[in-house]
Amino acid sequence: MVIATRDRSASLAVTLRHLLALPERPEIVVADNASTDGTRAMLARDFPRVRVLALPYNCGALARTHGVRALDTPYVAFSDDDSWWAPGALSTAARLFDEHPRLGLVSARTLVGPADDPDPLNDVLAASPLGPATDLPGTQVLGFLGCAAVARRTAYLDAGGYHPLLFFGAEETLLAYDLAARGWGVTHCPDVVAHHHPDPGPRTGRPAVVRRNELLTAWLRRPLPYALARTRALAAEARHDPHARRALREALGRLPAALRDRRALPPHVERAARRLEGAQA
Repeated sequence: MVIATRDRSASLAVTLRHLLALPERPEIVVADNASTDGTRAMLARDFPRVRVLALPYNCGALARTHGVRALDTPYVAFSDDDSWWAPGALSTAARLFDEHPRLGLVSARTLVGPADDPDPLNDVLAASPLGPATDLPGTQVLGFLGCAAVARRTAYLDAGGYHPLLFFGAEETLLAYDLAARGWGVTHCPDVVAHHHPDPGPRTGRPAVVRRNELLTAWLRRPLPYALARTRALAAEARHDPHARRALREALGRLPAALRDRRALPPHVERAARRLEGAQA
């Protein structure tokens, strides 16, 4: 179990109490992105069973990869500091991995808040036009929620984990692409259940970050005409939309690094990505 956190000690404590009460008793690694709110002192005082990776700076989603490397378990579940797993979910996921050697990542069904409202993403994933595969459980997808996923450790590392260029925000799609490109299955399995209790307050800046990372993902993995078309569309929106303006500015600043790490998807994965986009249009 890996949790990436920064400056959210109160919600992290709630998450850890839920995770430590699970019947599976998972080994937990907290990858702390250089918190300044006393997170590390709180962990040492209140959660001595939890292993802490004290990262020297905020490395975003890459903290999860540091956590995966620190573990030697065959499967790794991910939580954020505001999410946890339902009792039995991790055992169900482990069974699915045991039974399906090509399975690389399981996307869970996510229940949100005290009322356990279904996350709208559940229906999107369940309706994926990629459908089932004979050697995989659930429905094939090319996306998931980072705080509600379980991965085969070897598959995660084979795909390279989360890309450092994206930091945080819609970073999951690129990892799903890279897993599929390496031959690993990525599926939505609703029998695996996660709980998410996000802060109800506004998430300033997130719309711009998500759009930035969607564009960078296009430049990193999608065909050049597609990436150019996405760039032109964002530039048109930037004329009247401040979020699009910020997204475009930040994406262009990262574009040289994206081009250096560009690796087009295999044709079958590109076709799957196009099929998903066609269904969501």
